[in-house]
Amino acid sequence: MNIKIVVVEDEEDLLELLEYNLSKEGYEVVGFLNTKTVEQMLIEEDVDLLIMDRNLPGVEGSEFVQSLRKQGFTTPVIYLSAKNLDSEVEEGFLRGGDDYITKPFNMKELILRVKALLRRTTKKIEEGTLIHRDLVLDKNSRTLSVEGENVDITKLEFNLLSEFILNKNSVLDRDYLLENVWEDSQEYQYRTVNVAINRLKEKIDPDKTKEYIQTVRGVGYKLC
Repeated sequence: MNIKIVVVEDEEDLLELLEYNLSKEGYEVVGFLNTKTVEQMLIEEDVDLLIMDRNLPGVEGSEFVQSLRKQGFTTPVIYLSAKNLDSEVEEGFLRGGDDYITKPFNMKELILRVKALLRRTTKKIEEGTLIHRDLVLDKNSRTLSVEGENVDITKLEFNLLSEFILNKNSVLDRDYLLENVWEDSQEYQYRTVNVAINRLKEKIDPDKTKEYIQTVRGVGYKLC
């Protein structure tokens, strides 16, 4: 399932820029210029992250989030706001924010913060089975089957494939994989990631007909 991000921002140009950059990372992004129909969408659909401006028409963004929290909504929230006083930032967190970025902001930093927050909030599968198409990873026995046939993979390959399944349809760059699979990125190089992914692809798709892992030129890889 795609990771879905809702962005609420009343500056149309900025909203389009956010939608473009987040979509480029592989996320499904839905943008709103106000909060009128956001609550209904949260009721009807699974939303993984809410990026919320505070200076909005009709209702102040953090007050809107506070009302969501009182109703029991637990969707993670990043505030993206020109309100930058210490007291205003503190107010944002007290009203249900999980992170706070002040305007003007760096787009790359925003993307990194989005990825960090999603890592903490979407990886809820600590045991059991991870499934993607005909790939089945058993986290308890640490085994992999493809089309019902067991396939021998290393611990590193298991962790790598787990990371892809947990982030299916999202583009994972090499820095992300080095940090989250190898855990000590300073000791390894991008070539390490390339070699490991090629070996994994050879094991799970020896005939090269299924294309589970797609290379996104100049960005990274994603599971399809």
